[in-house]
Amino acid sequence: MMRFGMALIVIAVGSPAMRAQDPLPAVLREVGIDQRLNVQVPLELRFHDEAGQDVRLGDYFNGRPVILVLAYFRCPMLCSQVLNGLVDGLRDVSLDMGEQFQVVTVSFDARETFPLAAAKKANYVESYGRPGASGGWHFLTGEQEAIDRLTRAVGFHYSYDSEKDQFAHASGIMILTPQGKIARYFYGIRFPSRDLRLGLVEASEGKIGSPVDQVLLLCFHYDPATGKYTPEVMGFVRLGGTITLLVLGLFLGRGWYRDWRKRRSLVRCVGGGGPTNTPMPFSPPPTYRTNHITE
Repeated sequence: MMRFGMALIVIAVGSPAMRAQDPLPAVLREVGIDQRLNVQVPLELRFHDEAGQDVRLGDYFNGRPVILVLAYFRCPMLCSQVLNGLVDGLRDVSLDMGEQFQVVTVSFDARETFPLAAAKKANYVESYGRPGASGGWHFLTGEQEAIDRLTRAVGFHYSYDSEKDQFAHASGIMILTPQGKIARYFYGIRFPSRDLRLGLVEASEGKIGSPVDQVLLLCFHYDPATGKYTPEVMGFVRLGGTITLLVLGLFLGRGWYRDWRKRRSLVRCVGGGGPTNTPMPFSPPPTYRTNHITE
């Protein structure tokens, strides 16, 4: 019960707009996420992948957007809830992990090593259940310096409780552009598939997704305070105006085409099949006979 209560408190302070004003335990006072939209993440940072290989963070930014998850693998509850919520949301996203986007999960506990990362990866790749997921979801561990630089860059604040040997932290994920800039923050432990898809399409600058996604982006507005996409009134107005113009254009076009067909048929009937370049045969002028009276 104690762990569950702490998880609820951390979720509540995860968004800057939702941080409680009441006094908090010391371990929670610095916990939260500060949005740093459009900030460049240091791609030169080095970590270890789930196979123990030395990698650069930038190795995963190869022309596709990246979902970044900061978690520690021994977390008794909240990190697993975040990862479970991400899997649930991604299952209903038609975009394929590994093909159109990447997921990078980085442990902020410098004591964790790659065997633990490998076990976590195997579990979540299997849960996601799509081919290619193994090459699209990466679980990294690293040294404290690299962890600190990454968490500072994205505004992720956490603290360590030595008595319980646990970390207090906020819950959420980030979507980064293919160039490594922060595009979107999503808070909580549930991530709707619509928000994930729109966030990935927007971060990719329209390079993935469908024309329908571009229309939806006109109708839904990203609210930084809540970390969600909400319906935008003006978006619906613009969409309605666009549909009206298309319908009106189609109606006028059909009317014009019908009139053109009628005029063409009339010309054919009157002109015997229409104008021709064949010359008319020459007919000589008529001759007149004169009767002469002779005396």
